Amino acid sequence: MATAPAPPRACACSTRGIPRSRCPTTSSRCCDEPPCAIRHGSGAVTLSTLAGQVRHEQEIRRSRFLAHAAPVASAEEAAAFIARVGASDATHNCWAWRVGGQYRSSDDGEPAGTAGRPILAAIDGQGCDRVAVVVTRWYGGTKLGAGGLARAYGGTAAECLRLAPRIELLDLARVELEVGYAELATLKARLPEHAASIVDERFDALGVALALEVAVAHVDALRDWHRDLTRGAGRFEVDAAA
Repeated sequence: MATAPAPPRACACSTRGIPRSRCPTTSSRCCDEPPCAIRHGSGAVTLSTLAGQVRHEQEIRRSRFLAHAAPVASAEEAAAFIARVGASDATHNCWAWRVGGQYRSSDDGEPAGTAGRPILAAIDGQGCDRVAVVVTRWYGGTKLGAGGLARAYGGTAAECLRLAPRIELLDLARVELEVGYAELATLKARLPEHAASIVDERFDALGVALALEVAVAHVDALRDWHRDLTRGAGRFEVDAAA
């Protein structure tokens, strides 16, 4: 029996059920950007975080919108960033953050669903993770309506992220291996070539047991090199995704 084709996946930036070339929730250019194409399933999922804190400002129908975005590693870091950049004289400080499977958003007094959720959609649509965004609004006297607010908040956040320098987030595996004392210095010197970092090390009479975080794409090469280094005598185990 023939299998019906799968329905198109929804744009991560959109409230609609199908991909759109003009995203109604964030910016009109959102779905033309490479991160959004990745979210649509055109290739392997590659997420990124920001290289540092960035900002982007625009005026929309006399209201001033200022976005601040920064890399964060935890909910606590996100909360601290939001508290730090929020403006006390602003009408609203709306925000969202994502750290892996954790995420939160706030409309901060704007109509429900018109600010926090569009900001979160911009984070996802721009292919970002471990990122917090605050969009501050100073009301200019003209009401934007629910759709206008969603476009303003989401679009300001999306443009801020689109222009920001990025750092690719690598999929990591946890590796545990053993080497003798004679090979330890050589091993440590070569770890950067395999996108690996030491998480823990334990010493005993026979040698050193190391726990590493290694880019998944480098695990096989590291295993082969470790086997040559130890002449097949050292333990090498891949435990789980980090």
